[in-house]
Amino acid sequence: MDTNENEYQEYSNDRKENHSLRYAGFWMRFWAYLLDLVVVGSIVRILIKPVFRMLHIPLSEANMFAPVSIASAVIFYLYFVLMTKYFNQTLGKMVFGLKVVDLKSDQLTWGTILFREWIGRFISATIIVGYIIVAFLPKKQGLHDLFTDTTVIHVER
Repeated sequence: MDTNENEYQEYSNDRKENHSLRYAGFWMRFWAYLLDLVVVGSIVRILIKPVFRMLHIPLSEANMFAPVSIASAVIFYLYFVLMTKYFNQTLGKMVFGLKVVDLKSDQLTWGTILFREWIGRFISATIIVGYIIVAFLPKKQGLHDLFTDTTVIHVER
């Protein structure tokens, strides 16, 4: 087993022994998400913009179907999907000591992650209340978490 699997196994065993999870509230998740937006914006500026300039693809178009908008969206979703799948955390969540967990099983599946990060996030962003409800629900779940039976917890460092 690799290091991530060992850590996850220890986490699973601790979780079974200790049923008290510390759910991450709205503000912790908000600050982690803002940090993730800085990371994604930096990746876009470092990778996408120089390539587009080199290929003479316009960067100034402001509509959502502009090539730069589509490329930025792909980077955004790849970042969240891949980080959540392989680490159960994004860099923002790592900094704030948070982790995404599945409330039904020990591991997040590709289906759960894709739905949570892509479709669920779109729904939550469209219906702003989808994020705000984190502050009021007992397991601190957003709308995207409710659809996938996931939540975000604090992890011990």
